[in-house]
Amino acid sequence: MCHSMSLSRFLLCLTGGVFFATAAGAQPGPETGRTVGPATTQPGPIVMTAEGWRVHRAGLLIDGHNDLPWQIRTRADSSFDKLDIARPQPELQTDIPRLRQGGVAAQFWIVFVPTETLQTGSATREALQQFDLIHRMMKRYPDVFELARTAEDVERIHREGKIASLIGVEGGHMIENSLETLAKFHELGARYMGLTHTVTIDWADSATDEPRSGGLSPFGEQVVLEMNRLGILVDLAHVSADTMRDALRVSKAPVIASHSGAYAVAPHSRNVPDDVLGMIARNGGVVMVVFFSGYIHPEGARMMATYFEEERALKAKYPDEEEFKQAWQRWREQHPVPPGTVHTLVDHIDHIVRVAGIDHVGLGSDYEGARIMPAQLEGVSGYPCITQELLNRGYSEQDIHKIMGANLLRALRQAERVAREWKD
Repeated sequence: MCHSMSLSRFLLCLTGGVFFATAAGAQPGPETGRTVGPATTQPGPIVMTAEGWRVHRAGLLIDGHNDLPWQIRTRADSSFDKLDIARPQPELQTDIPRLRQGGVAAQFWIVFVPTETLQTGSATREALQQFDLIHRMMKRYPDVFELARTAEDVERIHREGKIASLIGVEGGHMIENSLETLAKFHELGARYMGLTHTVTIDWADSATDEPRSGGLSPFGEQVVLEMNRLGILVDLAHVSADTMRDALRVSKAPVIASHSGAYAVAPHSRNVPDDVLGMIARNGGVVMVVFFSGYIHPEGARMMATYFEEERALKAKYPDEEEFKQAWQRWREQHPVPPGTVHTLVDHIDHIVRVAGIDHVGLGSDYEGARIMPAQLEGVSGYPCITQELLNRGYSEQDIHKIMGANLLRALRQAERVAREWKD
């Protein structure tokens, strides 16, 4: 969590904000003319100001990606009796007290099951279990969460003092090549779906696996159009750059990258290259910046470049699950990822603003899906630090609120409009 501060530190923070706005190497943003600069001039901890708290509380914070449902499944047998998130859960990154402390207004809770379920034929069945878990979470904590199906729902639920809960699906493997299953997921509340996870599937290439279709197959294009028809946002996180380009060429509605960074800042295939950032701007989409240090820290991204290849190689070498886990743990201990800071994350926001514009960036943490996060962002109470650092760099309150959630709400509304017009 961000530090409290004295008046002298408050004044220092304000002057530091001016310094960020005029730092050497800074460039004007493409739409506002506001100057955006790198964070390397002041790498110290973020210190909250009264203005930072005010701006944060006045916005509508939407996080694009939280894997808490998978943690409940694997740690507590899908039971909220065994793992009650109404109480502090220090072994997790997420619980209700910290969601409130961080000012989270809306959250995409993630339906995820491993890609291995595609080989066992259980991907759809296990995904439906995760949908059920999320719905049960709504019923278990009705004074805190409510399922949101539309942008209007998000705003209404927020006004009522609850956390609007949307559902995202992390990987097209879960539909098992069935458009009917995709429609069922929409009926259950899915409002975005990642086209792939970490492996290439029959109809879409992953960023972290060998290509098969050179992007999207013809059926993959059908999936994108069906998502447009249903009103499910197309999520480009985890897909290859060619799949990104194909999806943007085909989609009639805005797309998102629910938890990705800027490739030019941290060169990992999970991140979005500059030419695609330009396409996303023209499409009306949003890149929601991931917090995972292995994707946003430049050195971390280089270290993570072979991560999934190494994991697959060790799985092949150690068919016994326990032996694999031990070998995988040893590999990760030998390849530590530098955590970075809030400045590391905001460098990605700055770059996306410069290339795509202020209307095309948001936040997608990947809490509970990644363990190494920047300092002061170790859990869901840390979001105010991002708001403060944006203020420090000269962003206006209106622009900060766009990044916090207004951009995503606009994209969701546009997707809803496309779906309505399609049906008409």
